[in-house]
Amino acid sequence: LASCLRALASAGASPQPFGPAMARGRAGVALRRAWSLRPSSAPLGAPRAFAASSHGSACQRRPFASGGGAQPYDVAIVGGGVIGSSIALHLAALSEQRLRVAVLETDPTYKWASAPRSAGGIRQQFSMPVNIELSMYGIEFIRSGLQEMCAGVDVDTDVQFRENGYLILAPEGGTGEASLRENVATQHAHGATWITLLTPPELEARFPWLSTDGLSLGAFGERNEGYFDPWALLQAMRKGSAARGVEHIAQEVVGVEREAGGAIGSLRLADGSALRAKTVVNAAGAFCGRFVDMCGPGVTPLPVSPRKRCMWLFKVGARTASAGVTPCPPDTTPLTIDPSGCYFRSEGTGGRFVCGVSPKPEEDPDCELKDLEAVDDKLFEETIWPTLADRVPALESLRVESSWAGMYEYNTVDQNGVVGGHPEVP
Repeated sequence: LASCLRALASAGASPQPFGPAMARGRAGVALRRAWSLRPSSAPLGAPRAFAASSHGSACQRRPFASGGGAQPYDVAIVGGGVIGSSIALHLAALSEQRLRVAVLETDPTYKWASAPRSAGGIRQQFSMPVNIELSMYGIEFIRSGLQEMCAGVDVDTDVQFRENGYLILAPEGGTGEASLRENVATQHAHGATWITLLTPPELEARFPWLSTDGLSLGAFGERNEGYFDPWALLQAMRKGSAARGVEHIAQEVVGVEREAGGAIGSLRLADGSALRAKTVVNAAGAFCGRFVDMCGPGVTPLPVSPRKRCMWLFKVGARTASAGVTPCPPDTTPLTIDPSGCYFRSEGTGGRFVCGVSPKPEEDPDCELKDLEAVDDKLFEETIWPTLADRVPALESLRVESSWAGMYEYNTVDQNGVVGGHPEVP
């Protein structure tokens, strides 16, 4: 992340306030300190230079390109989803000087965009400090940063955040309990002190709808965790950045032209035109690996593949289980993750919930956008529903109301985000 911030800052914004924090390589610290350096009397739109990024994002920096043709953009962002739109808004709102920024998005309708088809969750319950700190910045952004960055423009910044928490459950036996305790200790050490460990009796008292059979421990986010409307977030960032001068271009990038030193000279677009930029940001989400492939066979690939993820919306048929002793989860149910990986959370009111699970590795091939037109209902019927009915007896009676599939950017190395400059595309 430090490399990404330095590269973006060098496109025209001063990096000096953030040098010490970034040098330590602590992404969340860098972002929070950058935020805190803003005087309390100054609007968030005052000069600043940082950008938040996540899965599949990378920066390539190069000197100003001279010669014929149109003036190059300061920054070209490949991909206009939540990552690309976030980077665009940060650059537009916080840079010390006006940057010329272009966002290239294949489908401006966002029909198949990943974020709107996701569970829209935010949590600090991670095992890696960088993920914890990035998410701590994320919740600060959702609570106030988005609104402040969009101040003065006609943008609805209410993303319907529901602070219902995450509930992660560990099984009996094995290393599940020890891992959960270690993770929570790491979370506390990095500032997420609101994560609470709960024993099975404490889980039963706190969540009477939950069966604790086979559980050894649970971790619950008392605050700063929950879920929101990802479509609202995407639209707010896109409209906010556009209002601040970012150009959103409905074009697919089909190739790159590289200069003698290896840097990207220009981007070839589907309409036959070319776009030049001093800095190129790869925010292509599930297809960010394919964008790196365009740089040529000698460039080390980015190990991120497009994978299909399905979700279901269901309504509970009975307010109690058949035994009459287990109540239905309330409309404030946290995003609950069973040891099996199956998850569910409440959706609105009236006993509605959404759920999903990642397929087994051997049943999780790379996919294309056309594959999202079909939902794997067998996964729900044979895996998710039986598992959730065992964990939450009231869910033994339900009715599926809708389902959909979305794209997921899957890092085949360690399932974490990739941020920073590609060493072979300077």
